[in-house]
Amino acid sequence: MANKFAGRRNLDFLLFEVHDVERLFSLPYFEDHTRQTCELAIDTAMKLAANLLYPYLREMDEKEPVLEEGAVRVHPVVRTMMKEWGEGGWLGSAMPYEVGGQQMPVTIRMVCDYLFAAANFSATGYSLLTTGAAHLILTHASDALKETFVPPMLAGKWQGTMALTEPQAGSSLSDILTRAEPTEQGYYKISGQKIFISAGDHDGVDNVVHMMLAKIKGGPPGVKGISLFLVPKKRPTENGGLEANDVNVSAVYHKLGYRGCPITQLSLGENGDCRGFLVGEPHKGLTYMFQMMNEARLGVGMQATAITSAAYYASLEYAGQRLQGRKPSTKDPALPQVSIIEHADIRRMLLFQRAVSEGALSVILQCGLYADLAGTQDAAARERYELLLDLLTPVAKSYPSENGIISVSQGLQILGGYGYCREFPLEQYYRDIRIHPIHEGTTGIQAMDLLGRKVVMKQGRAVQLFLEEVGETIRASAAHEALKPYTARLEEGLEKWRAVTMHRLQFAMKNDLENFLADATLYLELFGIVVVAWQWLAQGLAASKGLDGPCSDASRRFYEGKLHTMRYFFHYEMPKINGLAARLMESDDLTVGMHSSVFDD
Repeated sequence: MANKFAGRRNLDFLLFEVHDVERLFSLPYFEDHTRQTCELAIDTAMKLAANLLYPYLREMDEKEPVLEEGAVRVHPVVRTMMKEWGEGGWLGSAMPYEVGGQQMPVTIRMVCDYLFAAANFSATGYSLLTTGAAHLILTHASDALKETFVPPMLAGKWQGTMALTEPQAGSSLSDILTRAEPTEQGYYKISGQKIFISAGDHDGVDNVVHMMLAKIKGGPPGVKGISLFLVPKKRPTENGGLEANDVNVSAVYHKLGYRGCPITQLSLGENGDCRGFLVGEPHKGLTYMFQMMNEARLGVGMQATAITSAAYYASLEYAGQRLQGRKPSTKDPALPQVSIIEHADIRRMLLFQRAVSEGALSVILQCGLYADLAGTQDAAARERYELLLDLLTPVAKSYPSENGIISVSQGLQILGGYGYCREFPLEQYYRDIRIHPIHEGTTGIQAMDLLGRKVVMKQGRAVQLFLEEVGETIRASAAHEALKPYTARLEEGLEKWRAVTMHRLQFAMKNDLENFLADATLYLELFGIVVVAWQWLAQGLAASKGLDGPCSDASRRFYEGKLHTMRYFFHYEMPKINGLAARLMESDDLTVGMHSSVFDD
């Protein structure tokens, strides 16, 4: 099959017609960038994705990492990829000039990472973690740690990770047991276990730098006692070399998908000599780590969107080439067969795939834009965009993760029996995408974060700002007659979401937190549909404007395709909120009040 995994025209449409990223170039931080420099970066990323990453998609899946003599062996191309990302400036592209970055807008960097992930998701596990860890060090660590560790990381020579999870704690970070004991030499002795560490060890780089959560001996209990440490696999010596740091790999997990990147279990301080360096102040580690976690959550959503996109284009290609059957109105078996894209049910599945992938990508870019605006505006504007970004992050992570699985499944269905076979890429996309609702905070955690914290923070200020943003899109769209039915549907959806929110908050006001959060996942699902509907209306508005002016035949077909997909979303996906709202407006304690004996045989 062809190696088309993303739509170049769609990227230009979303960036410059829907989200108007060119407004960023008037801000001092981005003044050296233009549309031309951003397009050049995207074109270069697409070439790198097509020529280096995509050719190894299958091979990295088949030749998964192995643990040999205490070291993790990965596909040799990983070292080449990290070298290319480092030498090309991709790992630090959004960082300031003074640390070797290019001050590229986050929105543009996300597009480049999206292309890399669409070509080879496993490969981007290495790069995105390194970028996130380096950014965390630059933001919170001492100058000495920055000078020692960041340059080789951004050069692609050293890997970065985030080491949070432990066997007995899982997602409950208050229960971590990894300990840090201070010494008089300025470092801490680290001991404990970490599991599910992506790129936690491998021979594609010369060193691995773990950003690790641990508790200092004698510190406060729970999350208030968590500190952040930099724990390298190999620690620098006074003569400029590297020596082992008592960080050992005890296991490499064998996974359903995402096989090109190792997931490891680490044993720390087995010999009493694992040294960690405190980042920032003691007992504030979780606050610091949230920076990398939130960046990673957007990255997970972006990666899920990328896999969904790749699966959509593979399905679209197959549907256009595969001949089978005839239309129901045609009974003559002597007539030639038609390509399956002519069948209504195939078109429905393709529209679903496109609606999910392009709707989710628009949400991701909206978040990227808020991140760019939050970092370059005055205090009031900064608060506005930070609150909007906080509110939308759970949706940006969970919507493409959960709906991406369904979307890829629909693509596999389009290919029929071939989709189930390794000769076609859909079965790998299906396996690869399944991790996304799990890692970097499960969907349930995202849901509780949204309803339990984001919706109520600052007396609902984020919700108010979101309604203002959506209101602007609705008012602008109302000027186009063809969009009026969809502005009305979105307004109805917003009202339903508001009513559900007020109903659920009644539990919180009674301090009945279990019932308040019991169906938080359904609440997140409902809100996600409303958010993506907003993004599709914004795309419909941009497409309508495009059709109002002079445009080529190709552009006209593109805009009409956008409008058709928008209509699909509002007619097929938006009605799903009715059932969700009906359940969320009920007040029983069906899951909270039940006894576990219900599941007894």
